[in-house]
Amino acid sequence: MTSTYHIGILLLRLCFSGMMLTHGIPKLMNLVQGNLGFPDPFGIGSTTTLILTVICEVICPLLIIIGYRTRLSAIPTIITMGVAAFVIHGGDPLAKKELALLYLFAFVTIALTGAGKHSVDRR
Repeated sequence: MTSTYHIGILLLRLCFSGMMLTHGIPKLMNLVQGNLGFPDPFGIGSTTTLILTVICEVICPLLIIIGYRTRLSAIPTIITMGVAAFVIHGGDPLAKKELALLYLFAFVTIALTGAGKHSVDRR
């Protein structure tokens, strides 16, 4: 593989995971502050859903940024973005679910390609 391929994979990991943190960190702050109101599409409880979402939008992207267990770390985020696009925004027009779909496809790509050589896993 060429070095531009590995730089491209690094940029994909850093940019999409970094942007995902902008969605996850406010949810983490809500969790820490006790603001536990959150959608519960599967009936497992708002608090449980919020905790799982924080894991998928904060912990997993941080692991992807450093390139640790990247393929495995992308799976929870893929599931979360699938739920956001097809369950939470299922009846909404495409413009409303577009962001979740972009993240979904980016993290599917990361899961398929792996971390590349600029990662903890490769060291």
